[in-house]
Amino acid sequence: MTIKTLLTTAALTLASATASFAACGGHEQASMTCATGMVYDADTNTCKVVSG
Repeated sequence: MTIKTLLTTAALTLASATASFAACGGHEQASMTCATGMVYDADTNTCKVVSG
């Protein structure tokens, strides 16, 4: 490989890694949204119809 190819590959790898690390910060926990009349059941990880 030529030096130009190696430098280009290194630059693209570094840019990709930097973007990946930058995107990982500041996330909050995701929450499940159920349809109206339903509630999330954490035990089964599904939405259940509210009875009552």
